[in-house]
Amino acid sequence: MVTQEQLAQAILELKNSNLELKNSNLKLKDSSFDLKLSQKKTDEQMKRTDDRLDRVAKLVGNISNNQGDIAEEFFYNSMKAKPSLAGINYDFIDKNVTRSKNNVEDEYDILLVNGKDIAIIETKYKAHTSDIEKLVNKKYENFKKLYPEYKNYTHHLGLASFNINQDVKEEASKNNVILLQRKGDIIETIVPSP
Repeated sequence: MVTQEQLAQAILELKNSNLELKNSNLKLKDSSFDLKLSQKKTDEQMKRTDDRLDRVAKLVGNISNNQGDIAEEFFYNSMKAKPSLAGINYDFIDKNVTRSKNNVEDEYDILLVNGKDIAIIETKYKAHTSDIEKLVNKKYENFKKLYPEYKNYTHHLGLASFNINQDVKEEASKNNVILLQRKGDIIETIVPSP
């Protein structure tokens, strides 16, 4: 049998336990509030960091585009003044030509045309082997689909760049791609050997 004193002691212990539980809940709520506040500050900092990264990415993209535009303008103006490539004279020169047909769309930096030849020239500020691969495997394949009126012409592929390293020269030679490189104020043409 439980005595009055034991019952009172059990109730007191239960009340103390309940107070400790309430205290723990308050501490937990405080910790939860602190955590939410900390998370909010972290989220705000991440948002500021994301915004900065977006601005940096845009700036870098603009610099890259500007360099590409400079290269394109240089080679276009040089070839416009003397529309000749690898000993072949051309009648027309076009730049930034875009065409779309049947879900295929592509843009070509420079096209040179005469009555029997067409030269497809891509320009890069600094050339990479992947530029040769893209020109041969994607852009040229798209060109054949987009410009069927030139199917009986002799096609010439070219890559124009201010900077061409040896790997690019070797890849161009393997793929019969003509390289055009700035040499002072003029263009030097490197024709692949047969």
